[in-house]
Amino acid sequence: MDEFLQKRLAELDAVRQKVRMGGGREKIDQQHAGGKLTARERIDLLLDPKSFLEMHMLAGHAVDMPSDGLICGSGEINGRKVFVYSQDRTVRGGSVGVEHGYKMYRTIEQALEMRVPLVGLHDSPGARLPNSDELDWMGQRKRSIFSNISQKHGGAIFFPNTLSSGIIPQISAIVGSCGGISVYSPALNDFVYMVDHISHMFITGPMVVKMVTGEDISMEDLGGAKVHAQVTGNCDFRVPDEQTLYQEIRRLLGFLPLNCDEKPPAYPCDDDITRSCDVINDIVPTSPAKPFDMHRVIQAVVDHGDFLEVKREFAGEIIVGFGRMNGKTVGFVANQPMVKAGALTVDSSDKQARFIRFCDCFNIPLVMLVDTPAYMPGSDQEHAGIIRHGAKVLYALCEATVPRIVVVLRKAYGGGNLGMGVLPGLGSDLVVYWPIMETGILGAEQSVMLLYGKDKNFQTPGWLDKKLAEYRETYANPIYDVSSNINVEDVIAPAETRRYLIRALSMLEGKKALRPQKKHGNIPL
Repeated sequence: MDEFLQKRLAELDAVRQKVRMGGGREKIDQQHAGGKLTARERIDLLLDPKSFLEMHMLAGHAVDMPSDGLICGSGEINGRKVFVYSQDRTVRGGSVGVEHGYKMYRTIEQALEMRVPLVGLHDSPGARLPNSDELDWMGQRKRSIFSNISQKHGGAIFFPNTLSSGIIPQISAIVGSCGGISVYSPALNDFVYMVDHISHMFITGPMVVKMVTGEDISMEDLGGAKVHAQVTGNCDFRVPDEQTLYQEIRRLLGFLPLNCDEKPPAYPCDDDITRSCDVINDIVPTSPAKPFDMHRVIQAVVDHGDFLEVKREFAGEIIVGFGRMNGKTVGFVANQPMVKAGALTVDSSDKQARFIRFCDCFNIPLVMLVDTPAYMPGSDQEHAGIIRHGAKVLYALCEATVPRIVVVLRKAYGGGNLGMGVLPGLGSDLVVYWPIMETGILGAEQSVMLLYGKDKNFQTPGWLDKKLAEYRETYANPIYDVSSNINVEDVIAPAETRRYLIRALSMLEGKKALRPQKKHGNIPL
């Protein structure tokens, strides 16, 4: 071998080894001591073995900033291509410098160019502040802090994030204490994961909060995983540890297409597509006032009971998530009678509208399981903007063009018929009733009370019960309602629900819907 080549190969090997160590053994040990993995360990757990092709590996190494604190490139998850970046906390604390930011930007761009999903692993305090030497250097040359950044930098990654929205799935995992750039970009993504006790997100940390407001609060209470999963709704999936995190991201991607031009992957189904769901008869009480767990209904109808719920801890009165029917991905939106009786609220509206729009972007058909008393009344909801937030759901329903089937289980009163797509003219393809359901402006009992509350026989024992029975048979019996209501396709037995949905989804699979051409709509925000 040529001596010069041998020398350069040895030099390249030494540099690569140094870069793979990030900030060095001591900082790696500190990362592990904090219960966290390194940037490279995270990528190894996320991707299929030996599938990672790293980009810009040698950036920053000559100034003792290996990879400038960001590992990025492409790889595969279950044999399907993705792009990924992972912030390295051991190099300048994971802060976003010039090369670091450019690499993030280019990774998102490349994912968009290749039309494959993007996964960002965030462990950064945000933008990098210059150290004293760098400040002196800039001061001597009269240079601005922003003088050496191009159009493609860390503070501009929101542009390719926005361009990619609705074209490729974008997923973020918060795997450290993050602020600034490292929280705004995830907020623009489709799904955000957080890990208990190591993940934090905030615009201003506890120290600044105390300086400005005097409030003394911990990182966990200000922006920990539990807060964002249960209170703010910024976290879609909260997991106990990093190992679980990467398995869950892989699971989610199995439900999704690579881009908006494809359908989600279909898998062989060995769960009988004609099986009867008799267990539902014992899950759902016939009385509309009695609660039941809607999760059990969803698990009964999907393949093998496998359901991936999104935002499980936020606005529990609505359930959204992914399941498979006959091996194909379906998005479920369902009222949860166990929480607030399944009423529609400000938070549930945001959760529902966001999920519907994601499914519509990525060719995922929707099944709406309806059991709601309508919108939650009260000044708290009105003053929080229930009109505006509820309008988001109507916008999402009317905008969506993917196949949509509505199943009314027991009740759909008042505005609940709007918010769950029951009424005709909102874009639902099929509406079916269970034989125990009732619908109307009010429930049967409320309607009878309103109609007969002043009747002279009102206090007569048994009289009100008789009127209620008459009302239910005359005005709240779906078997007779469907005779004249051509907007309802059928009345089905609860046990038939899986079989009916699979056949109906198959029938709707080739659906094409045209919408007027425009730049974009203006959804109420």
